[in-house]
Amino acid sequence: MNLIIHHWDTDGITSAALLIKALELDEFRNMSPPIGEFRFDDRIRKAIEHAERVYILDLNLPYDVEGIEKETVFIDHHIQPKIKNPRVRQINPSLEGKESPSASFVVSEYFDVWNTWTALGAVGDVGEKAFKIPKVVELLNKEGLAREEVLKVIELIDSNYIAMDRKGVEQAVKVVLENSEKDLLTHKPWIKRAKAVGDAIQDALSNVEVRDGIAYITFESPFNIISKVARKAVWELGYDGALAVNGNFHEKAQVYFRVSPDIAEKVNMHKIISKLREKDFNAGGKKEVLGCVCERDRVEEVLGVIDGHLG
Repeated sequence: MNLIIHHWDTDGITSAALLIKALELDEFRNMSPPIGEFRFDDRIRKAIEHAERVYILDLNLPYDVEGIEKETVFIDHHIQPKIKNPRVRQINPSLEGKESPSASFVVSEYFDVWNTWTALGAVGDVGEKAFKIPKVVELLNKEGLAREEVLKVIELIDSNYIAMDRKGVEQAVKVVLENSEKDLLTHKPWIKRAKAVGDAIQDALSNVEVRDGIAYITFESPFNIISKVARKAVWELGYDGALAVNGNFHEKAQVYFRVSPDIAEKVNMHKIISKLREKDFNAGGKKEVLGCVCERDRVEEVLGVIDGHLG
């Protein structure tokens, strides 16, 4: 059995669809980690034990991948160390100091399979600036998709993980494989869910404190909206950065820090992530973003590391 383990967002879902198409997989099982948590749980570990081949897509989990004892293909675009396990083929442009807008782009480049899913993954990960990437524009024009339609499809796909529906995330791969992007725009279960998510995001953004161009946003929600809140603050509202905290996310706390490309070099997100990991925090990210899930009583410690680095 081919096991595909992918991130829960649009980029992870479209990357899985691209892989399935590229390899012409008829038999496969696709799974996502616990939503909002960058780790393999017992459910995934048991599936790995029974798999013949494992594919890991758009998940910055090098330490989990390092321990897999099966033939594994690890495709990602996040900053991470080189995997030493000889059974793992690690495909990541960041290892050579290069950048890619999304895992979907890495999958497409590696297998030379390009379609609208490639573009959706890129827009889902880097937002509006993806529309300046010539390849994205080319792929979308080929399908006749308007910018507003693309953003709406991404909103609908992402509504599954934001609503913490792990099963819905995994089923989304099949929905994407079997429907055109135009059909996805009218997929009723996603439309209803997206409406509730949008209302929650607006509520969170009603409580913003700005210091030195950084928006500090604190809220509580059972929805996994923290990345959407931070993206909206930076990409649409124009803040240099957004440090968002969901103080009660299913008995845990989430901290998410996103900065604009203009200050990414100055911030050095990789260094902050390293400092948090040194303190045993479950943190990950890339050049412009950091995500961390922690116990609620350790939020101030996480914020202390970030604020201390920012000076």
